[in-house]
Amino acid sequence: MQAYCLKCRAQREMRNPQSVTLKNGRPATKGTCPVCGTVMYRIGKA
Repeated sequence: MQAYCLKCRAQREMRNPQSVTLKNGRPATKGTCPVCGTVMYRIGKA
C-alpha cells in the first residue's frame, strides 16, 4: 500500500501495514517507511 512519508517527502510503499482504528473511530493503516523507518499512516478504508 502506498502512503506519503513526511520525512522523505515522497510517496513510498508502506512496510508492515497494519489495520488500526483512530481515536475518533475512523479506520486507518499504519506502517513504516522502507527508506527512513518513520511511522506512516494512511487514513481511510484499507
